[in-house]
Amino acid sequence: MLIYLAGPEVFLPDADALAQAKRAVCARHGATGIFPTDPVDCPEADHAEEAWLAIYLRNEAHIRRADALIANLTPFRGPSADPGTVYELGFMRALGRPVAGYSNTDTPFTERTRAFLGPAARPRPDGEWEDAEGLHLEAFGLHDNLMIDGGLRAAGGPLVTRPVAAASRWHDLSAFEAALAALVKSA
Repeated sequence: MLIYLAGPEVFLPDADALAQAKRAVCARHGATGIFPTDPVDCPEADHAEEAWLAIYLRNEAHIRRADALIANLTPFRGPSADPGTVYELGFMRALGRPVAGYSNTDTPFTERTRAFLGPAARPRPDGEWEDAEGLHLEAFGLHDNLMIDGGLRAAGGPLVTRPVAAASRWHDLSAFEAALAALVKSA
């Protein structure tokens, strides 16, 4: 089983080491992990004039050849998951292939959003919350935006969340391994 390893780890200074660690976990479970920076045959990317477009095309080529996808949905630069990772998760879901998610926080999305907004989050008379512009905050008790949680549930994929200390949130692979084990078992 080829599994695309979606997540913001590509931005880490030790991305290659983390990719190796994730590939090793995959191998222990009889799968092959595909990291976004792995080489892939993609003529369109080879001829792209802009570097960002070449990266996009290669990542999409990886996803198209993968049997499944695991997304690191740990909040990235804000209260929600990395938008590129969420795009990749949705792309794989649209292809009809198995998806799984994990996060190294178990704090619900609404709580994270309120903490992120600070005093700009305010209660409405009906007990719901809004931001400084009066925009409603999702309050479903979900891990992230309802489209992320909903896509995983509709696909039958697991969403494993664990509380992890901030210093370890990008390197603790226990939730990743639990999501991987569930994904491999269901295949």
